[in-house]
Amino acid sequence: MPDYPFFFTWSAQQAAKPIEITGGDRAHFTTSDGGTWLDLGALSYQVNAGHGRQRIVEAIKAQADKLCLSSPNAVFPAKVELAERLLALAGPGYANGGKVFFTLGGAEANENALKIARQVTSRLKLISRYRSYHGASMGALTLTGDWRRAPFEPGIPGVVHVQDCYCDRCPFGQRVETCKRECATNIGATMALEGARGTAAVILEPVPGANGVLVPPAEYWPIVRRACDADGALLIADEVLTGFGRTGTAFGFQHWDVVPDMITCAKGLASGYATIGAVLVHERIARHFDANVLACGLTYYAHPTACAAALETLNLYADEGSFANAARLGPVLRAELERVAARLPGVTSFVRSLGLLGVLEVEASPAAWATLGKELAARQLSLHVDGKRGTAIFAPPLCITEEELVGGLRSFGDAAALAFAPGALA
Repeated sequence: MPDYPFFFTWSAQQAAKPIEITGGDRAHFTTSDGGTWLDLGALSYQVNAGHGRQRIVEAIKAQADKLCLSSPNAVFPAKVELAERLLALAGPGYANGGKVFFTLGGAEANENALKIARQVTSRLKLISRYRSYHGASMGALTLTGDWRRAPFEPGIPGVVHVQDCYCDRCPFGQRVETCKRECATNIGATMALEGARGTAAVILEPVPGANGVLVPPAEYWPIVRRACDADGALLIADEVLTGFGRTGTAFGFQHWDVVPDMITCAKGLASGYATIGAVLVHERIARHFDANVLACGLTYYAHPTACAAALETLNLYADEGSFANAARLGPVLRAELERVAARLPGVTSFVRSLGLLGVLEVEASPAAWATLGKELAARQLSLHVDGKRGTAIFAPPLCITEEELVGGLRSFGDAAALAFAPGALA
């Protein structure tokens, strides 16, 4: 590998596997060696609109010609319209009096959400889950429960982690058919143990994505909402990965009868065409800052070209029915993943999915997972494979066709059948 003058993220540099992307079209991207890959992972889960969407590029160009530089306190049409559109997507309580705090990405969105929570409640503690990812900045990493947190501990003070809604491997030793939803009730119990009325916020991904697509039982979010209300803690939905149609609705929390106090988003907001994130703040929280100083700010807050990219991305979703397409193809994704699992006799495996977000979890040896990676590369299939966690995660662009999705998953099934053959088992 050439000695590139920059770091590769989340990697020992000698083990990095760079890929030179040269372009793309909707569900595919192209590489410098002439390859055309089916993108079943939306790169880093952000390309909801798909590759090569020229209308988003043209919107950026047009905005740059009008206004390319701004200041955080500036007002311009794209900024106003984008905020209004986001609050409308979030629904009642947001569209009528809510506010938006713009950021450069998901980690900053979560950082500012926790700052807002601490300012509004005058409390310290924050609760998140072990199998979670909330971003790479220090506060967001402390909230994060997975391996990326440990190198930077102790992080910020006051963060408490709880067990997950991992129904296939319940941390409470229960079965989903007969449990009492301990994964949800434990959050209220933890708030009480940590000191009643001492928790500023509970922050949860509606469906933890990169940590295994842990789809919660239907009662999970309502139970947590009631626990937060009883304690006076705020509920933050981290929609950085699940937002903008990934699960078949505008936001993942909308699958359940709950309204969070804040919603953080990024990734699909501009589909990766610009660096932008946001905190959507419910009216009941936003009004606190009518008379109190909001101690949050960023130099590139609501950059004009990023606002234009996000606004046109939302227009594209509406014009193409992207969220509905994800909902329609969700059962197809699940059926094809179950078909793959059925091709793996004697292998312990699980399938979980919601909309166009799914996982095949497999117990297999590191060698088997390495073989899978090679087979996928040979087939030019891009998705999120993590042998240490035993997961292959799918999150294709929302514009993918049923034919592309089925073809890609069946090609993946051929690769999995070879990699996880009996001789490759742990």
